[in-house]
Amino acid sequence: MFADGALPAKTKELIAVAVAHVTQCPYCIRGHTASALRKGATEQELMEAIWVAAEMRAGAAYAHSNLALDAMSQHAARHPAAG
Repeated sequence: MFADGALPAKTKELIAVAVAHVTQCPYCIRGHTASALRKGATEQELMEAIWVAAEMRAGAAYAHSNLALDAMSQHAARHPAAG
């Protein structure tokens, strides 16, 4: 699975590092980081993959904030402020 194919093995490991950060699996983070380094990934490449994962995770939180905004609007409609 992590051998060279349509994607080079190093690229697959960088993707795995990013996914491991999104799923927050410490064992996967350690294992795939070590494997990526063995396959020639640089620290810069690893950090960029991690930052992409962070952006994607933060993006999901931002996108789902509409649920909280809707709940606040519904609450405000049912409980108008006195004044």
